[in-house]
Amino acid sequence: MEIRLRGHKNISEEIAEEYEKYIRFGALREGEKLPSCRALAAQLGINPNTVERAFSELEKRGLVRTLPKKGVFVCAAGGQSHAIIEAERQIAAMKGAGLTRGEIERLVQKVYGEEDGK
Repeated sequence: MEIRLRGHKNISEEIAEEYEKYIRFGALREGEKLPSCRALAAQLGINPNTVERAFSELEKRGLVRTLPKKGVFVCAAGGQSHAIIEAERQIAAMKGAGLTRGEIERLVQKVYGEEDGK
């Protein structure tokens, strides 16, 4: 996964947000290992402590877990199942395709057999 720093926020916040996005949209799946703090810091040209702060924030959000001497691993996105993560990705794709919230809600009602207030 490529992390792009835009300089709009604190660097550790940007890293955490990028990884959160990758996890929530399924690009990083449960059990996958993140790069080491040193490796990512070298790649980005930043201090390893900055990466460590970002990973710590991800751990607080319940997105990753750190296993001592093994590394940092993706959890089921904040305790969410893969099905929920996939549904979230699909909804984002529908929004990106131009569907309004009302149109998406009507589709959900249709799938659940709740059309026209049933």
